[in-house]
Amino acid sequence: MIDVKINDGIAVMTLAHGKANALDLDFCDALTTRFAELRTSAAKAVVLTGQGKMFSAGVDLKRLNDGGADYIAKFLPALHRLYDAVFFFPKPVVAAINGHAIAGGAVLAACADRRIMARDGGRIGVTELLVGVPFPALAFEIVRFAVPPRYVAEFTLGAATYATDVALHKGWIDEVAEPGDLMTRALAAAQSLAALSPAAFAQTKKQIRQAVTERIAQSGQATDKAVTEIWTAPETLGFIRDYVAKTLKKS
Repeated sequence: MIDVKINDGIAVMTLAHGKANALDLDFCDALTTRFAELRTSAAKAVVLTGQGKMFSAGVDLKRLNDGGADYIAKFLPALHRLYDAVFFFPKPVVAAINGHAIAGGAVLAACADRRIMARDGGRIGVTELLVGVPFPALAFEIVRFAVPPRYVAEFTLGAATYATDVALHKGWIDEVAEPGDLMTRALAAAQSLAALSPAAFAQTKKQIRQAVTERIAQSGQATDKAVTEIWTAPETLGFIRDYVAKTLKKS
């Protein structure tokens, strides 16, 4: 499910959960646990990547469809815990985006301090509204934090995905690397950030993210209550079911 190897003091975490690295309850909990372990480990930084042509396809809609409202009520808090663990991780995190990063997978990449994507390796974007679900509070704040303000509405309401060069131009990613150079560039970026004072880096990262912390404290609970009601509503479950059936038919 998750492979972690230490490369010259950098923890390389490779997602290996099925073909799509789709985020389900178990996968979210496992990733959260790994990041919790790495907080107190000797690793100086983390490089997060996937296998093959997929970084992460986002939320496992088939599990949502099969599990219904009861599963969703358990899943959304687990998704929040995952994003919280990665976004507020005190050490440097570099996303080596090897392939598609869609919906919740794009949000996971956006949690990183630096995002490097393999050229023509896949597409990136948040497609939640195509599925009929709104963004959980922290997921939305992470997107708002990570991308240029002028593109927030386009990215979220437009629900489009972008090829690497356009993603770089519009700020979804920080750098494009040739596929064979992706991990070399990601490790170099991680080492560069890890060379800084750990205490100074952690405090500065905390300050950079302070606005997110404050907004979540102020309105996150109310937002997530409204979001959960929409995600678990019968009409939303029907929308998800139709979307899953349509997507499976295309595949």
